[in-house]
Amino acid sequence: MRQPRIIAIGDAVCDKYLSRGKMYPGGQCVNTCAYAHMNNAESAFLGKFGNDEVAECIQAALKNMNVDFSHSRNYEGENGFACVTLNQGDRVFIGSNHGGVAKEYPYDFTQEDFSYIRKFDLIYTNLNAYIDDDIEEIASLGLPVAFDFSNRWTDEYLKKICPHIKVAMLSCAHLSDKEREREMNKVKELGVPFVLGTIGEAGSYILYHGEMMYEKAVKAESIMDTMGAGDSYFATFLTYILRHKDPEFFKEESKDDGNAKELLKKAMQAGAEFASKICGVEGAFGYGMPIAGRIIDNRNN
Repeated sequence: MRQPRIIAIGDAVCDKYLSRGKMYPGGQCVNTCAYAHMNNAESAFLGKFGNDEVAECIQAALKNMNVDFSHSRNYEGENGFACVTLNQGDRVFIGSNHGGVAKEYPYDFTQEDFSYIRKFDLIYTNLNAYIDDDIEEIASLGLPVAFDFSNRWTDEYLKKICPHIKVAMLSCAHLSDKEREREMNKVKELGVPFVLGTIGEAGSYILYHGEMMYEKAVKAESIMDTMGAGDSYFATFLTYILRHKDPEFFKEESKDDGNAKELLKKAMQAGAEFASKICGVEGAFGYGMPIAGRIIDNRNN
């Protein structure tokens, strides 16, 4: 079996838990790197950092996991963060600085960046990465791109992103079955061969070769915190497939060798199992420290 190599391009934040007085490294891209590492894959992060204690907290965690972030940008200013609290284990977002320096500066990718990115099997990114204007250029590097739309896509946004990606994940717990199928099919019709739709505790679906396949969720033994559950599912799904298949598997839907559907089901099972374990971890993946910097609370606004 292969060792997967995933690079995540995008968001790096700290989640400041007001209910605990602690902050934890996170952001979907940083989470993906952490979970890929926990699945014995090689991962790297390319993003934008501020120069405050929030950035130091994230970088310390990445160093501890041997996740390379040497191609990331560093700017004067506030790193991205979100303020959250917990309600019976479920995280509740109450405010953020909308990415801090990440929203203020373009990536301005260089040829050196592109040479580095090409060393990996797959690019992961998402709608919080401030990468929308770069997605076509990133896709042109020839690696499959996996994109997490969370639960905040629009038809216009799908039309902009989907032609450049090979794997999509939609968080669909807020949709009816009919609505979920409709939205997943929209993504497929825009050219994405692998379309995942997660529905939280009710499980997940994948749309592949026109067939909708279902996998149940795995009940968590203990729920301390649901932060990162979706990211852990997606990261595990991707690493499982890359461990068994060449990255070319993601590129052409027509290359189904007869075993693809069985592999996809197993990858979904692995994702569900890993996500259930992550629910028993503080923060997205631990590494908490006392809250530093500003607090933003929009609950009364």
